[in-house]
Amino acid sequence: MSNLIADLVTDLQHVQMLWQLGVALFCLAVAWQLQRLYRRRAIRRADTDGTLSIGVGSVQRLIFPVSALILVLVGRSILHRWQPVNLLNIVVPLLFSLALIRIVFYMLRHTFAPGGRLRTWERYTAWMVWLGVALYITGLWPEIVGMLDNYDFRFGKQRISLLLILQGALSVLVTLLLALWLGRSIETRLMRATSLDINLRVMFSKLTQALLILAAVMLVLPAVGIDLTVLSVFGGMLGVGIGFGLQKIASNYISGFIILMDRSVSIGDLITVDQHTGQLTKMTARYVVVRSLTGQEAIIPNDTIITSTVINHSYTDPRVRVAVAVQISYRSDLDIAMKIMVDAAQRHPRVLKHPAPGALILQFADNGIDLELGVWIEDPAEGTSGLRSDLYQEIWREFKKHNIEIPYPQREVRLLGPGNAPAGTS
Repeated sequence: MSNLIADLVTDLQHVQMLWQLGVALFCLAVAWQLQRLYRRRAIRRADTDGTLSIGVGSVQRLIFPVSALILVLVGRSILHRWQPVNLLNIVVPLLFSLALIRIVFYMLRHTFAPGGRLRTWERYTAWMVWLGVALYITGLWPEIVGMLDNYDFRFGKQRISLLLILQGALSVLVTLLLALWLGRSIETRLMRATSLDINLRVMFSKLTQALLILAAVMLVLPAVGIDLTVLSVFGGMLGVGIGFGLQKIASNYISGFIILMDRSVSIGDLITVDQHTGQLTKMTARYVVVRSLTGQEAIIPNDTIITSTVINHSYTDPRVRVAVAVQISYRSDLDIAMKIMVDAAQRHPRVLKHPAPGALILQFADNGIDLELGVWIEDPAEGTSGLRSDLYQEIWREFKKHNIEIPYPQREVRLLGPGNAPAGTS
């Protein structure tokens, strides 16, 4: 392949370069206008629907390089009939590299969570693409390819070169990225289907991702020259690995699908597992995430959910009963104290009217009468500490107004001395 830069320098000495420059500028201007038009329509649609479509910014960034590349290819094919098009021959790989980088960035950002590793992968991808473009423009690409193909070795009857290894690794990465991106897109659509149960949506999304990854592997292995019969050997090794040391991992994955199918717990439920109480916020194929009322998140393996006792506070009914214990002295009016407790509960916005709050006498204790205020709430995920605190404050203020005494332990101490000794003792 000839050196594109040398051919471009030759074209700079002719007036024909102006035609190529005009075609390139025209194509870029049209692509820029298409990008602006799409942006305006997306904003107008967002104002009408009240929501902005997911990925509008990323799609907008893709429109410019892709449309410019298509227009330049068309212009180059037309202009090539009358004159050399070396400038456009350089513009095409530049636009192609820009489109490729933005497509990869779009897929990465819609597949993986944002973070430092994602930015690192994006940076490496950009450098690799621009390096390939530089080698292509300078005419060094065929030499690099030939050099990589010369480093080879024999594995049985098959010749394996460094070029084949790099091509295979790149094919695997691209295919898996496509499978993960497609799986994430399907998962996003499934999670919006509110007509389906949340557990079914999660289960279908996980099954879809697993099948897409399996299909990607089955497609890419023959493409790089690997016989699918090696999968039987790999399957045997995997079975031995599961038998010796991967029982827990396999158990967690199987347990995850069992949990999703039997619907014993769902996202949003308030559960208690191994002294961890909180709201179930995430379910994966290997673990669940329970967010406590203090904001701490516990990552619990699915196997633990299956093999241990799980308290689901909202399994059939999200309403739960909260008990508030109070003790009054024997000198206080019992009827007034119980009425004050019930009235305080009825005024609280979180307390349900049905079932109505009620006050009970638990026992006649040593220091006073033990009472219990029982209230029902339908938002246990919001916590009960604040509710108890509000009720105690209200009860305390009303008790002070009505002279209801809250007792405290009292002890009678007798001092026995020589002069106070009982009769008949020395």
